[in-house]
Amino acid sequence: MFDKTKRKIVFTVVFSLLALMIVTLTTIWLSNRIALDRESREMLKTFVERFSLEEQPVPAKGEIRPDGAPDFKSENTGEPHDDRPKNEPAFRLSTFYSVAYSKSGEVLAVNNGNNDFQSEESLIKTASSILKKGKTSGKAGNMIYLVEERGDYTLVAMIDGTINRNNQMRLFRQMLVIGAIATAVLFVISIFIARRIVRPLEESDKRQKRFVSDAGHELKTPIAVISANSELLKRQIGNNEWLSNIDYENERMSDLVKQLLILSKTDRGDLPKETLDFSKLTDGEVLPFETLAFEKGKRIESEIEQGLFLEGNPNSLRQLLSILLDNALSHGIGDTIGLSLKKERHSAMLSVFNDAEELSADQLAHLFDRFYRADEARAESAAHYGLGLSIAKAVADAHGGEIYAEYKGGKAIFTVTLPLRK
Repeated sequence: MFDKTKRKIVFTVVFSLLALMIVTLTTIWLSNRIALDRESREMLKTFVERFSLEEQPVPAKGEIRPDGAPDFKSENTGEPHDDRPKNEPAFRLSTFYSVAYSKSGEVLAVNNGNNDFQSEESLIKTASSILKKGKTSGKAGNMIYLVEERGDYTLVAMIDGTINRNNQMRLFRQMLVIGAIATAVLFVISIFIARRIVRPLEESDKRQKRFVSDAGHELKTPIAVISANSELLKRQIGNNEWLSNIDYENERMSDLVKQLLILSKTDRGDLPKETLDFSKLTDGEVLPFETLAFEKGKRIESEIEQGLFLEGNPNSLRQLLSILLDNALSHGIGDTIGLSLKKERHSAMLSVFNDAEELSADQLAHLFDRFYRADEARAESAAHYGLGLSIAKAVADAHGGEIYAEYKGGKAIFTVTLPLRK
């Protein structure tokens, strides 16, 4: 039980932090990408605003400009423009390309940034494909482009986004590495946290189980003494109402102690297991209950798939079946009890169902709690202590299976899944 709790804690911690980390890193990556694209478009817009077909930009004061970007000093006055962009350093280091077309589609000018990375032919080809798209801005491969109509010619301006793309890929790979390392660290930390959280619960559970076991063994002696003394009194003074009450309550106490000891033993996992035919075992356990059902005016309809083998303790599994069938006989309101055993993937699925009063979600959630009894069950018989379904759950857990209850179509359905022999 606590191993499952630990796994749930580890999963919850790792999943929550991993989801937060993924969202954070993705936000950082997208923000960086959007910011770089926005910056590139702003620089490209500035380039377009400064572009002049008649007067191509030239370096100021003989400065070598291999990138082909226009200088922000006027060719005539050498004075800086008032609309100097905020990202001037990045602007000066960026590579811009342009192709100007006449209205008839003739190429008027090609600017390849004075470098050998892009030939005029490749730029013309790229610009032609951009014009065919009919869009004024966007991306074409690694190029971010802007198209502007300028009266007697059309300008296609481009900026190379290869460096930005490579930086983004490098950032993405770094985030993956950091994410993997962080996930591994979080996994180790979550295991440590889960152990620290569950340790007090484990110790408390062990003390509780030890108390139940010790108390059960200690109570066996006074119960035996009371029974013996009651028998002696009967021989001396004969049977009477008071002795009958003592015997009745003593038997109830004895039954309760037996159930507590069974529950304690099952919780500890002290169950020798063997390979058994669960189908045959189920058949054998149903037979005596058919007689009990007949005496109560009911019948059991069973559908059992044969040849289902599993590793288990036969006595515990018989008790599991007995508890579910007895529960259906005691609390069912109809005259039919159904039992189904079939193979479901790699498990044996046992279902016991009967007509019943509606069970609320709260009742279903607590049916397997120890000493829990619904009001109807409490009023019907004093022989039930609210431990039967707890024992059934302990048996299912001890065999690596699970048990759950649900209410559908006016029926209470108890389902047990047990792993089949591999």
